[in-house]
Amino acid sequence: MPDSLDRPFDTVISGGRWFDGTGAPSAVRHLGIRDGRVVTVSPEPLDTTGCPEVVDATGKWVLPGMVDIHTHYDVEVLEGPALEESVRHGVTTTFLGSCSLSTVHVGGVDAGDLFGRVEAIPRRHVIDAVDKHKTWTTADEYVAALESLPLGPNLAAFIGHSDMRTATMGLDRATRKEVTPTRAEQARMEEMLREALDAGFVGMSAQQLLFDKLDGDVCRSRTLPSTYARRRELKPLRDLLRARGRALQAGPDVKRPQSLVTQAFGSIGRRRPPLKTSLLSAADIKAIPFVIHLMGGMAKAVNRLGGDFRFQHLPVPFEVYADGIDLVIFEEFGAGAAALHLQEKIARDDLLRDPAYRARFRKDYESKYGPRVWHRDFFDAEIVACPDSSVVGRSFGEVGVSRGTPGSPVHPVDAFLDLVLEHGTALRWRTTISNHRPTVLRKMAQNPGIQMGFSDAGAHLRNMAFYNFGLRLLKHVVSEEKAGRPFLTVEQAVHRLTGELADWYSLDAGHLRVGDRADLFLVDPARLNSSLEEYAEAPVDAYDGLSRMVNRNDATVPLVMVGGRTVWRDGAASPLLGHERTGVFLRAGQPAPAYRASTSAPAESAALL
Repeated sequence: MPDSLDRPFDTVISGGRWFDGTGAPSAVRHLGIRDGRVVTVSPEPLDTTGCPEVVDATGKWVLPGMVDIHTHYDVEVLEGPALEESVRHGVTTTFLGSCSLSTVHVGGVDAGDLFGRVEAIPRRHVIDAVDKHKTWTTADEYVAALESLPLGPNLAAFIGHSDMRTATMGLDRATRKEVTPTRAEQARMEEMLREALDAGFVGMSAQQLLFDKLDGDVCRSRTLPSTYARRRELKPLRDLLRARGRALQAGPDVKRPQSLVTQAFGSIGRRRPPLKTSLLSAADIKAIPFVIHLMGGMAKAVNRLGGDFRFQHLPVPFEVYADGIDLVIFEEFGAGAAALHLQEKIARDDLLRDPAYRARFRKDYESKYGPRVWHRDFFDAEIVACPDSSVVGRSFGEVGVSRGTPGSPVHPVDAFLDLVLEHGTALRWRTTISNHRPTVLRKMAQNPGIQMGFSDAGAHLRNMAFYNFGLRLLKHVVSEEKAGRPFLTVEQAVHRLTGELADWYSLDAGHLRVGDRADLFLVDPARLNSSLEEYAEAPVDAYDGLSRMVNRNDATVPLVMVGGRTVWRDGAASPLLGHERTGVFLRAGQPAPAYRASTSAPAESAALL
């Protein structure tokens, strides 16, 4: 029997500027929340009699929780299901299973080989986490296992093609060019995908990018299993997605631009439904600055022809950090990949000293033609930490000039390799590889064929931190509006980060209207400032205290709620976060369950229905 609507609200959020996630005009409103959902949005103050939580949001913005469509939390969620680095920045829904990688079917060792090097997550911890927690053998059981954890945010998921291929064929066979799946193996992968879609997964992720390399010993430095799949294998899987209206997330091979065109135009339906396709990624790459204009035009052309195609995009400068030579950009050319192939420091150092190897590295470095991600300019790479303080704040190119003689500087490659040999991972440096032009970022934010996502949260822990990418987009919108150069309204920006994404993936999230699940956060607009770009690190408990890059903007986000329950407030996690489940697994095309407060039992006894 339904509860009486006359009983007190569980929470009232009073007097904030409310955004509903649809792009509609915002307004000062008072929100009443009961049983995990918004039950009232009123222009007049609400009766707070008997209400246990009243939030004064005067001067603040009240936004739907943001949706992060590209993370690699598949491992971290098992050991640290609060996922507080995302939650604290207003992200209340995160996606798992990107880039063909998931842990639905593979065991610990295979998961370690798949995730360890590609995503720069310590392989040993991947193996330990999966082996410790894996109780599931099907997609349904995987979802149930996730929902048995004290989840902080909501989760949605792709099933990874590399996961399915590895579990079906074995990692060795799945990474050999001459091997194709048998009929039985093909049928099993199709059944795995059907099971995942039945369980509510948003779709499948695949990969063609050839500088994503495997970890481990047996198959080390081979590319991901998904890259070995041919059209005959992928077509039935794509047809299943098309028929069910689910999404294909794909990564083209940057060295074969035709793969990007094939993926994009494969979205077109003609006499069939279009295939929802989300492609990695739209970026204003320093190395090839004209390509972003082709990407934007391609999305428009494909969708006009009947496709349902999007690029994923990180709406902030793509700045990366590295400890020594440990950075994925080196995988894209032979000399860099050869160094990363070697696990033992002694062997790697011997290689870096070898004159023949250095000549090869210099040749690769100086080859500036053809598709690539890194601009290959060591003058555009700043040293930020080193035992030799004399080089801090300088580029490797500048170090080479200072260590040479007049008219004969040390080559930037040799300066870099010398410092790596001298200091190893104690040498820390940074560079920006894309999204460096604000004018281009503004145009990308306006393009309906581009999705605001691609944070890579949970991966590349020492290389980058974009947990607050949504806040940084809002900052860009506000600052440009103040400067007289508006490119989006705040309402449009909020929609792009919330409801637009949830609607495209058919998820019950991203909105804040009467009847919607109360996943929301408050923003102090006065704190949308330079603090969003400051550097910070914090230990990861799930990885034995490994220090990772993070963002710290607690003054900007004073409150976060998931399912109507406060999980973050005034710079600190609530007692619920990490101890009780506030998030749920969001099933595509289905309403999300809501939290129901017990009127007679303490909060600890409350349930998600």
